[in-house]
Amino acid sequence: MYSTNEKNLAKKILNYSVELKAGENVMLQLVGLNGVGLLRAMVEEARRLQAHPFVDITDTEIQRMLVSSGDMAFWERQATVDQLPLMKQMDAYVGIRATQNIYESSQVSADANKAYAKGLLEPVHFEERVNNTRWCIMRYPSEAFAMNAKMPTHAFESFFYQACLLDYARLAEAMKPLEERLRQTREVHLQGNGTDIRFSVEGQNWIPCTGKRNIPDGELFSSPILESVNGHIRYAPSVYQGKPFEFVELHVEHGVVVNFDSSNNKALEEILSTDKGASRFGEFSFGTNPIIERPMYDILFDEKIYGSNHLTLGKDYEIAANGNDSSIHWDLVCIGPDVYLDGQLVRKGRLFVTEDLAVLNPENLLKS
Repeated sequence: MYSTNEKNLAKKILNYSVELKAGENVMLQLVGLNGVGLLRAMVEEARRLQAHPFVDITDTEIQRMLVSSGDMAFWERQATVDQLPLMKQMDAYVGIRATQNIYESSQVSADANKAYAKGLLEPVHFEERVNNTRWCIMRYPSEAFAMNAKMPTHAFESFFYQACLLDYARLAEAMKPLEERLRQTREVHLQGNGTDIRFSVEGQNWIPCTGKRNIPDGELFSSPILESVNGHIRYAPSVYQGKPFEFVELHVEHGVVVNFDSSNNKALEEILSTDKGASRFGEFSFGTNPIIERPMYDILFDEKIYGSNHLTLGKDYEIAANGNDSSIHWDLVCIGPDVYLDGQLVRKGRLFVTEDLAVLNPENLLKS
């Protein structure tokens, strides 16, 4: 029916991440059919808690067909007739992304992706789910996922559950000194690995992420002052809208991307041209999960890589806003730049060097 790992993960997500209570409505959405064991474990745990699960199972090939053929009118009807009214009834939401092929949507056109994002994702997820439910998004381990991570299947599955079942309460405590510093910080400077970029975060809100919204988790995020971003930044491999990028390099002036290079410039140009906010930045974050060491072409993992930062193209989050609005939100990750806060070096490469922040280094976070 389901494995012990699936049972443990279901318990952690429903009890700790979304804090599900008796009598509450929870949407359990599975995208991809190979994660059905975890879905079963979640349904059973939700009912044990006397909550009301609403189950949605989506086949990824059908989803590709719909996104490819859909226009704004189609997605607006999908949102207004079905998905938005239902989401408004939810107290909690768990999304399990269990696709076997991360490139399934790689041939969907830019116009079709834009219609899907604007007509459905924005009203249903960015506006309703994110702001009005206790939500958690996660992946499911598969042979295809292990292949992208360049790991044997059994080793990847062990790594997956280690990263997802991290002691998040311990991580939350370890993050506090960095959060306190950042709340007093005026300027962030990232330097190294093809990167030299500065921006202001003065007065911005900072949100520690410790297992409540994404699994695996381990990040501390805010957003840069919109027009303050200047310099250049080079990112690690990424996949967005099913399109792979071996690297992305952006040159930025006064918060706007003015030049770029990548392994797929045609696709990158289409993404940056989606709307006005697509070439501006809506989030900045520190990755702090000590189990996750390198990119594996999956942003829920890659954005948590310890010793990394992501400076995100597109829409901000209302909880840490900077005024950027867009149909995209692309978490691009920069691994291992030196980090200066108001001119002080606080992280050299991937390791924090100040006494108060060293608790976030893997050797200390994983100490028994």
